[in-house]
Amino acid sequence: MPATAPDTAALDDAALAASLDGGFTSRHAEVNGTRLHYVEGGSGEPLVLLGGWPQTWWQWNKVMPALARRNRVIAVDLRGMGGSAKPEGGYDKKTMAADLRGLLDHLAIGSAHIAGHDIGAMVAYAFAANHPGATRKIALLDVSHPDESWAQMPLLPRPGLHHLWWFAFNQVEGLPEQLLAGRYHLLLDWLFANASVDQASIDARSRAVYARAYDSPEAIRAGNAWYRAFAQDIADLAGYAPVTAPLLALGGEYSNYASLAASVPALGTDTRVVRVDGSGHYVAEEQPEFVLAELTRFFG
Repeated sequence: MPATAPDTAALDDAALAASLDGGFTSRHAEVNGTRLHYVEGGSGEPLVLLGGWPQTWWQWNKVMPALARRNRVIAVDLRGMGGSAKPEGGYDKKTMAADLRGLLDHLAIGSAHIAGHDIGAMVAYAFAANHPGATRKIALLDVSHPDESWAQMPLLPRPGLHHLWWFAFNQVEGLPEQLLAGRYHLLLDWLFANASVDQASIDARSRAVYARAYDSPEAIRAGNAWYRAFAQDIADLAGYAPVTAPLLALGGEYSNYASLAASVPALGTDTRVVRVDGSGHYVAEEQPEFVLAELTRFFG
């Protein structure tokens, strides 16, 4: 499936936000020494949505309208993502959690529910660990926080196991930008073909949104910086106590459910791990109705 679309104007964040039911608007805020882009709509208890690589806030588009009927939904582009700034540093998840705390202060929100996917899940956990008073409940979608086991990932693929080659590739400085700038859709198509069950669940419009967001050398460098910070993230986790906020983890049946079931119970005092049947890594896009039901039940 192609990753480009002819109507580039419709891929602008403001146009994308306006296309969703729920009165969503695209905004920016200067917080913690950087500039964050976020999309906000709905009313009720605050619910922050954090996306992952190689996507943007748009990865939540299938669940945002329904969530906004119950919650004040704030879908955030992390530091280095999409419409947010791409500074030289600050890509450890503890600093990115401080970005989010600054955004909540900017919005006069004392505490919020946090749901994160992929890199966003790492930031969600770091937020709960470092800002417990501002955390109501957290949901981790298909990824947890980097831990010491990540340093032992094999270089060579093993039969029957996922080979996360991009974890190493994204940590090579300078080369990914040269190889992928202007052709990021090739990487996106490979990832969606190999890490999702139903490739059509991530349609041409969404692929075009993501390709547009990551196609420049600056954007590639910033997104890869999330991976280059993993060593610091692992060191930071060693100093965290298990979080006390209720924690829900949703893992794709054909992705990370098994690893989450093994690792998440040690991360908190009140945890639950749920398998998302028929899904790969991109659970909110592959199985949006199931994810929506679980998040609605969990956040209340």
